[in-house]
Amino acid sequence: MHTRVVEPELLEALPDDHPDAICARQDLLLVNGVMGNHRWIERTLRQHYQPGWRITEIGAGDGALSRRLWQSRLCEARDLHAFDLATQPAAWPVGAVWTRGNLFHHPLPDTEVLLANLFLHHFELPQLRLLGRRLAPRTRLILAAEPARYHVHSLLGRILCILTGLHPVTCYDMQVSIRAGFQGEELRRSLGLGPEWTCTAEARPFGSYRFIARRTN
Repeated sequence: MHTRVVEPELLEALPDDHPDAICARQDLLLVNGVMGNHRWIERTLRQHYQPGWRITEIGAGDGALSRRLWQSRLCEARDLHAFDLATQPAAWPVGAVWTRGNLFHHPLPDTEVLLANLFLHHFELPQLRLLGRRLAPRTRLILAAEPARYHVHSLLGRILCILTGLHPVTCYDMQVSIRAGFQGEELRRSLGLGPEWTCTAEARPFGSYRFIARRTN
């Protein structure tokens, strides 16, 4: 899979209350668990987070990741800000901010931390480059867990769908996501991050591409 291919995913076209969408979002909790995304983001954030830093999660979905950070007392609710096209979930912490809308139609909040979980792969290069240009001056840390774009992960995804009986929407979107995933230094280059950023990226056995960017000056 040498070239990224970004295609529409089925879940994107479904209303929030559609039964297939509800099933697919439940499946994503399992997929995230297998990939270890939420655990890795929380663990890595604990290594770098400083008290009082504010956190923005883009593409927050059902808010599960941000809620996890709040429930584990890593941060206060007032320090959380989430962006998504979906409506604010019922269990969203009181005092945390939820912005519903297109990410590119709003300025990014001026927060120290930017999180993305299975979100950035939805965008073509021009959109990713625009996102990189719109980073807030205050932002010091970017953590992203995205699909790793390798044939072995495509195969493992098909096996997971068979073994766990994931919803057809999930199985289809999983392969679309992998083809739109990242390898090596692609995400850094796509965001256009300059020398003031120190970046690391690695692909994990269960399909996660883990990206860390820290602003050094």
